[in-house]
Order: sequence, then structure tokens, then C-alpha cells
Amino acid sequence: MAKSNKISIKGAREHNLKNINLEIPREKFVVITGVSGSGKSSLAFDTLYAEGQRRYVESLSAYARQFLGRMEKPDVDQIDGLSPSISIDQKGVSRNPRSTVGTVTEIYDYFRLLYSRIGIPHCYSCGKRIEKQDVQKIVENICDYDNETRFMILSPIIRHMKGQHLNVIEKIKSEGFSRLRIDGEIFDIDEEIKLEKNKWHNIEIVIDRLIIDSNIDKKRISSSVETGLKYGNGVIYVNQIGGEEIVYSEDLACTDCNISLSELEPRSFSFNTPFGACSKCTGLGFSLEVDPNLIIRDPNLSLKRKGNGSRRRCKDCPKLAKK
Repeated sequence: MAKSNKISIKGAREHNLKNINLEIPREKFVVITGVSGSGKSSLAFDTLYAEGQRRYVESLSAYARQFLGRMEKPDVDQIDGLSPSISIDQKGVSRNPRSTVGTVTEIYDYFRLLYSRIGIPHCYSCGKRIEKQDVQKIVENICDYDNETRFMILSPIIRHMKGQHLNVIEKIKSEGFSRLRIDGEIFDIDEEIKLEKNKWHNIEIVIDRLIIDSNIDKKRISSSVETGLKYGNGVIYVNQIGGEEIVYSEDLACTDCNISLSELEPRSFSFNTPFGACSKCTGLGFSLEVDPNLIIRDPNLSLKRKGNGSRRRCKDCPKLAKK
């Protein structure tokens, strides 16, 4: 059944409504206006909300319905396209800045639980999707490459850092590795490698080079992935020769922006706890700042004078002078 894009009401007679018929668009911001006593509340609360709530309650189990009581059907012939509804009474809304539509309707906790269970984290800087992957999943993804795909498994050691990095290269050589990729170019580790000291460099260890075919050795791929993750602090690059390069990470981290995220929990979406609240506004959505125009009433006067022209002595200046 196709989803309707409108709510159709026929024969609404609740309270002072006079058998009206109308259509209301769904997923739109709709305002019902009129003079006092014209039936605005009768339509919005006593008809639409009441019928939406009644239908929702009827969809629950008999055990759950016994705690909610019986809800009467509003005086209306037919309503189509109506979803479960939420009503917020303007009279009882708190003026607390931490009071929102979600807290007033008591759906805030359900949303926090929903987002923490099915949410997909993204980097807040570049917007890239972030996934946590173990060795088995990485190996499965690699084995799904097209047949005859040539690829390298790389372990990042230096990321966008200045210097010649001679000690790093010597250490990699002592670990038994034979190749490096420096700034996108492959080098044999026994070559004389000279890097410019004042330029940014990227250095990766070439862990292994493989080809996808019917006889691919998954154990070898798994061993290479584990080695790469060990030296790359949980991150490896899989470079398809002549194709794309894919970044895999054991942690929830954006390797491009060097941003790490914590595991999604219900408290991650709570603006009432330090764990989930913005550190700048503490979860209020706005921050308190000083307005210079309210402090300096007359910018033509010196700092020693008040706005009315009188002088005042700073009590802290002598203390600072003694220090």
C-alpha cells in the first residue's frame, strides 16, 4: 500500500465543528488559525490527536491496553493517512532552557537509545562515515575484490610530519621490512633515502603485495593485516594497483582528520551529562559572551574613568605591582 502524502478528514463534527471536510499535507509545517471558538483546538487536539492516539493504543497488546484505559472515538466519519500522534499543551511547558520537545513529550530517552543502537558515526570534520572493523572483516572485504586485482597492504608510520625521519627508517629496516612508500613513491629500504627536512612527509611500510585469484591464501592476508595493524596503531591502507586506496581501522577514528570517536552509548546523545554535552555551551545550545558595548558605555573615556566621567581606582593593580 502506497504511503499517502496527506491526511484526509471527512465529516468532522467534534464539539463546534460543522461536518467539515479537509486535507492536510503530511511532513509539512501546518498552522491552524482562526478566531476564538472557530474549532482550532477541536480539530487539532480533539479530532486529529485523539484519533491518532486511539489507533496507536488499539495496536498494542491487550495487556498493555489495560493500563491505558479506553479511548473514545472522536465524532468524525473518516480519517485517512493518519500516523500515531504527539500533543504538546502550551500551558504546561517549562521555561527551563534544558526543556525541549523531546523531554516534554518523553520521547527523548527513546531517541537516545535508538541512535546509540542503530546510529552510524561520521567524522564531524569531513563528514566521512566511520566504521570499526576487525581483522576477519577486513580480510573478507579484501577477498571480495575483483579477480586478478593487484594490491598492497601498507602500514602508516609517519603522517604529514616534517623531518628527514632517519631514525624511523632505520628502525623499520631493523624490523626486517624491505620496502617503504614515501610520499606516494615506493622505495627499496636499502636505497639511500634523503628526505627534505622542512617538507611534510608520509611514510608507510609495505607489508605485503598480493593478487586476488582462486588460490588466494587467506591466512597470508590475515597475517599481513594483523602485522599492518600492529605497526600502524590499528590502521592499514589497502592500495589497489591502478585503483583506489581504502583505509581500514580497528577503532572508531577518522584517519584523514586524526579524530577519534568513542563507542556510541545512550549517554552520547544526552545534553544533560558532560559526556554527551557540547563543551562550549554545556548542552544549552547557546553560549554566554561578553558584549563590549555594555561594558564600555563611553569609548571616548580612558579606562580609569567610569561612564559618568568620575575616576575609580582598581583594587587589584597594587597587588599585581607588588608581585
